Amino acid sequence: MDTWNIEAFLRILSTVLFALTACLVGFDTQTKVLFYTLTNKATFKDLNALYVIVWIDTAVAVYNLLQVLRSYILPGFRKDLKASYRYLRWGIYLLDQGFQAAAYVVFAATMAAVQASTLAVTGEKSFQWMKVCNRYTRFCVQIGGALLCGSIAAILMAITSSISAYALFRHYSPKKFLQLKGK
Repeated sequence: MDTWNIEAFLRILSTVLFALTACLVGFDTQTKVLFYTLTNKATFKDLNALYVIVWIDTAVAVYNLLQVLRSYILPGFRKDLKASYRYLRWGIYLLDQGFQAAAYVVFAATMAAVQASTLAVTGEKSFQWMKVCNRYTRFCVQIGGALLCGSIAAILMAITSSISAYALFRHYSPKKFLQLKGK
């Protein structure tokens, strides 16, 4: 399988996982009746880490989608490396470095949400924080599934960035700095 096809497949898969994460977290809500008329509603806005992850995952999913469209709109990407193409490939590589930075941001936001969600599951007696997930079980299970999807998508982003770097640097000589290999 060609590196372009693998890269496109991983980008599409991570886009789907990011969109799924954003939707699962963003639309997750559960209402409990505390007394006969008093209700309490759990949403992603109750935990700042979840609110941040919705926006970050949405932005990265859009970025991934634009990168996939870029690879199919410009058909010259599938040709052999030529002089003008080399500069274009470097530009894409630099954009992918932004992609790699986004992978780190997504991973950090996901881990912050995991940590905050863990406190919701276990509580913290020293701070007098109560367990929340024993009341909002469905909400917590759905958030857990969403965070798992987000973690997998972040790992796929790192793999995609590595493949992109390989696709660029495999055309260069290992012995001479930034010199193209001979045919």
